[in-house]
Amino acid sequence: MDSSKTGKCPFMHGANTASEKSVIDWWPNSLNLDILHQHDTKTNPLGNDFNYQEELKKLDVEALKKDLHNLMTDSQDWWPADWGHYGGLMIRMAWHAAGSYRIADGRGGGGTGNQRFAPLNSWPDNVSLDKARRLLWPIKKKYGNKVSWADLIILAGTIAYESMGLKTYGFAFGREDIWGPEKDTYWGAEKEWLAPSDGRYGDVNKPSTMENPLAAVQMGLIYVNPEGVNGKPDPLKTGAQVRETFKRMAMNDEETVALTAGGHTVGKTHGNGDASVLGPDPETAAVEEQGFGWSNPTRTGIGRDTVTSGLEGAWTTHPTKWDNGFFEMLFNHEWELRKSPAGAWQWEPINIKEEDKPVDVEDMTTRHNPMMTDADMAMKMDPIYKEISLKFKNDFNYFSDTFARAWFKLTHRDMGPKDRWFGPDVPKEDLIWQDPIPKGKKDYNVNAAKAKIAASGLSISDMVATAWDSARTYRGSDFRGGANGARIRLAPQKDWEGNEPTRLAHVLSVLEPIAAEFGISVADTIVLAGTLGVENAVKNAGFNINVPFTPGRGDATDEMTDAESFEYLEPLADGYRNWLKKDYVVSPEELLLDRTQLMGLTAPEMTVLIGGMRVIGTNYAGTKHGVFTNNVGVLTNDFFVNLTDMANYWKPIGNGVYEICDRKTGKCKFTATKIDLVFGSNSILRAYAEVYAQDDSKEKFVNDFVNAWVKVMNLGRFDLA
Repeated sequence: MDSSKTGKCPFMHGANTASEKSVIDWWPNSLNLDILHQHDTKTNPLGNDFNYQEELKKLDVEALKKDLHNLMTDSQDWWPADWGHYGGLMIRMAWHAAGSYRIADGRGGGGTGNQRFAPLNSWPDNVSLDKARRLLWPIKKKYGNKVSWADLIILAGTIAYESMGLKTYGFAFGREDIWGPEKDTYWGAEKEWLAPSDGRYGDVNKPSTMENPLAAVQMGLIYVNPEGVNGKPDPLKTGAQVRETFKRMAMNDEETVALTAGGHTVGKTHGNGDASVLGPDPETAAVEEQGFGWSNPTRTGIGRDTVTSGLEGAWTTHPTKWDNGFFEMLFNHEWELRKSPAGAWQWEPINIKEEDKPVDVEDMTTRHNPMMTDADMAMKMDPIYKEISLKFKNDFNYFSDTFARAWFKLTHRDMGPKDRWFGPDVPKEDLIWQDPIPKGKKDYNVNAAKAKIAASGLSISDMVATAWDSARTYRGSDFRGGANGARIRLAPQKDWEGNEPTRLAHVLSVLEPIAAEFGISVADTIVLAGTLGVENAVKNAGFNINVPFTPGRGDATDEMTDAESFEYLEPLADGYRNWLKKDYVVSPEELLLDRTQLMGLTAPEMTVLIGGMRVIGTNYAGTKHGVFTNNVGVLTNDFFVNLTDMANYWKPIGNGVYEICDRKTGKCKFTATKIDLVFGSNSILRAYAEVYAQDDSKEKFVNDFVNAWVKVMNLGRFDLA
C-alpha cells in the first residue's frame, strides 16, 4: 500500500503523543494512579547514585555568585537587557517560580525547577521567562551538576536584588531538580488560559470562596489579574483578591505589601505592541524555535518593543536601583486609568515632572510615564494596605528589612527544615515558618523504653493508630509535617477530628510519663510505641521479624509552631484508617491517592499498608469496615485473601457501605467501603492485591508492610541523610 496516497504511516504508532487515546481518555471515570508514578527514577539522567548534597560540597559558591553578578549587566544582543541590566527579568523568573507555591497542599514553588516544563513554561504570565532561563544556560553549563536549575533560578533573582542595592537576608542551596512536569499539581479545571475567574469561586466577589487548593485567580496567572478582577479595574476588589491569594501562599498583610512594593521597585512591564500577534508558547512552538516561545513578528520584538503582560512601563524613576521609589511614586501623585499600547488597563499619573519619569530602556534621553497595576493601586486605596504602605514609605530601612525577609520566605517556603539547606549564606536565625524542631536524644536504652511501653496496657491498635496519625501529616511537596516534633500533642493537631482527640489524649497520658522517665522525646516514644505494636502483630502472625527503629526525634513547642499554618495540614480523610470527615466532590479513592502521593509512597506501598492496617485494627473509631479477618491484631494477608476469594460476592447496602457475602449461603461476613473495594475493582491495584493474596506471599506481605511502615515513620527525618 502506498502510504503517501492514504495519508497514513505504515508503522506502528507506539510513540504517538497526540492521536492515541490513553486509558483515562477511554475510561475517564477510572481511578488514575499516575499521581503515584511521578518522577520515576528511570526519568532521572543523573542516575540513582547521584547525590546533590555531595555535589554542592564541590561548588565554588563565591565564584558562582560573581558570575551571576557579571551576568546582570552583560547585555546580550539576542535579548538585550532593559537599561543594560537583567535584574528585573531575573527577579521575575525567580518570583514566578517560587510564587506558584500554595500552602493548602504545599505544591508548586521553586523547589524543583518545575518552571522548565509545561504548563508553567508556557503560562501566559510567564511570557519571556524562557529567555531568562536561556540567559542562565552558560552559567549552568559551566557549573554542571554542582548546582541545580532549581537553585540557580532562585539564586539569580536574589543576586539580582543584591546587584541593585538590596541587602538580602540570605540564601540556601538544596533544591533538587525534577525531570518532567509535576502532573500531581492541580492548577485548575479551566480548559483555556486566562478564562474568567468566576469558575474558581463560589462567588467571585468573595475571594475566600476560591476553590481549594488554588491560590491564583485565573488559569495561567501566578497571583491576580494586573488589570483588575476579570480585567475590570477596581483596586478595592483587586485588593481583596490580593489578600486572599497571598494568604494562600502563607503571607500576612505586611509581607504582602512588602513583596508587592519590593517586586515593583525594579524592572518594568512590557506591552509596547500588539499581544495578539505573538507566536505560540514554548510548548507549542515549532522545533526550530528550540524551546523559545511567543515570537514577535512585528518590529524587533525586543527592548522597547517587547510584549509580555500587555501593560507598559516602569513603576519607579530608577528601575535598576533598590530604593523607596515605589511608595514615593504611588503616594506623591494622583492616578487615572489609561490603556497601554497593547490595550491593557493600567494606571498612570495625572501630573508628573519630566525628571521623575523613568527613561526608555534603550534611549536614555527619552522618558516615559510610569504606571501602576490595579494591585499596586490597592496598596494605596485598601485601608489596611495603605497604613502599612505609609509605614514603609516613612521608614525605608524597615521596608528593606521586611522585604528581604519576605523575599527569603517566598523563595524558601517549600524547602523544608534546615537539615535540607546548604551553603555559607544560610541564616542562623530559626524562623517559625520553617517548623523548627530541636535535636532529639539518640543514645538511650531503646529496649528498656519499649519494655515500659509494653507494660503500659496500651493496645496494638492504639499504639499503631497514634503513631500513624502523628506521621501521616507529612507532605513531600514542602517537607512539612511528620512524626518528628510530636506536634500531634500541640494545638491545633491535638484537637483535629481525624486524630480522635479523646482517644489520643488517653494514649498521650500514658506515653508522656514514659518519655519523661527516660529523658527522651515524646516524638520518639510515639513512634516506638507504634513500632512495638507492629512487632506484636508480626509475632502474632508467627514471624520473627525485626521492625527497625531509629531514635533521635525532637519535640517542638507551642512557641515553635505556627498553629495557623498547620491548620492546612489537617486530614479531611484518611483511607488508611478508613475515615472520611464528610462527603466531598472528590471521591474517597482520589483523596487516598493524594495523601499517598504527598507522603511519597508508591502504589504497592499503599496497597500493603492498607491491607496491614485493616487486619491490625486501626480503623477510625474502631469501625469494622474492611477488616476482612477474624484475627484482628494479627498481621496476616487476610484482607487480600478475602477480597479476592471468588466464593464471596459484594453488594451495596447504602451510605457508601458494602457487604461481603458467601455465594452459597448468602450469609454476610464483612462490611467495606469504596476504599477497600477499589483494591479489587481497579485492575492495577487488583494486580498488587493478588500478589499479597497468594499462598506463598504471607512472609513477603509482612516484610513489605514493615518496610513501608518504617518509611512512613521516618518521613521528615532529614537528619538521617
